[in-house]
Parts: sequence; structure tokens; C-alpha cells
Amino acid sequence: MKTTVRLTHSSVLFKDGKPFVSVLFEDGDKSAEGRIPECTISINKGFSEAEKAEFEEYMRENKTDIIDAAKKITGITHWMS
Repeated sequence: MKTTVRLTHSSVLFKDGKPFVSVLFEDGDKSAEGRIPECTISINKGFSEAEKAEFEEYMRENKTDIIDAAKKITGITHWMS
């Protein structure tokens, strides 16, 4: 049975004056959180190392598109979706 991993992302956030986008991968009880531009998974709950590596590769390959989508999220848009 094939499952679908759900991906969600934040708007552009800032920490120590540096912009980033938080990316969340979810599949049932499993979740993994990463950041762009680093394209690394920092929190992994239940996914295998191979899956984690796939998510990091996905972030690297789609970084520009994810950042562009994150830039379109405004405060009100984020809360209404």
C-alpha cells in the first residue's frame, strides 16, 4: 500500500536576522521538520534515514519554489488557510 506524505511550509521567518522557511513532512504519526535554505531535517519522528535523506533532497531540488510560495504567505493568508 502506497502512502502519501503531506508537505506543509511556513511563511518566510527570521532568526537572528536570517530568513528561513520551516518545512514539515507528515505521514500519519510520522513527522519530520526541516529548514530551507539549509535543506536539512532537524527533527525526525518515525521516518527512516533513507526517507529523511529523500526529504532533504526534495528540499534542495525544490528550494526556489518553496521559498517563492512561502513569500506569498502573509499574516492573514496564513491564518485563513
